[in-house]
Amino acid sequence: MKKDFLTCAATLLFTVVFMSNTQSLHGQSGATTVLDSASIEDQMEYIYEKTRIYNDYRAIREDIFQKLKGNVGDTLNAIKLEVARLNSALKEENIQIETLNTELTGIKDERDDAIRNKDSFSLLGIQMHKTLYSTIMWLIILGLALVAAILFIMFRRSHVVTSHTKHELLSIQEEFDQYRKTSREKYEKLVISHHSEIMKLKNS
Repeated sequence: MKKDFLTCAATLLFTVVFMSNTQSLHGQSGATTVLDSASIEDQMEYIYEKTRIYNDYRAIREDIFQKLKGNVGDTLNAIKLEVARLNSALKEENIQIETLNTELTGIKDERDDAIRNKDSFSLLGIQMHKTLYSTIMWLIILGLALVAAILFIMFRRSHVVTSHTKHELLSIQEEFDQYRKTSREKYEKLVISHHSEIMKLKNS
């Protein structure tokens, strides 16, 4: 009786193991489609769901394992190539950025030169700021105006002196003419008187 019970138990256990292995193999046989089209994460999830653990070991067919290993390697190689491409693109972008920064620096220098040239003037070959140039020009204008004012005052003073001297000269000329006229009249009277005296002396 006991022997029959052990035989039945062994038969049942073998049946369960066989069905499990059959189900596992059937699940692994459909893995080719997933391994050819799905992502690595989906492939790992598929393997996780379709395989079973026996004594802390997960059973997986060798061809499926190699296929998964190859897929992982291909994915890693593709990622490495993408990383290399991105690094190359990054280097090119850095070179372009450096070029643009250099051009920007040149443009800023040209802008600063243009602003300096716009705000500066050349006086006797010397570049100076517009404010300093305006100050110098105003000082020159004020200096010329001051010189003109001084010359005008000197001219007016000279004109006044000349007019006064001319007026005095005319007065002196009139006095001299009057004096000459008076002297001539006195001389004529004296000559007439002298002539009269001579005639009187002759007649007496």
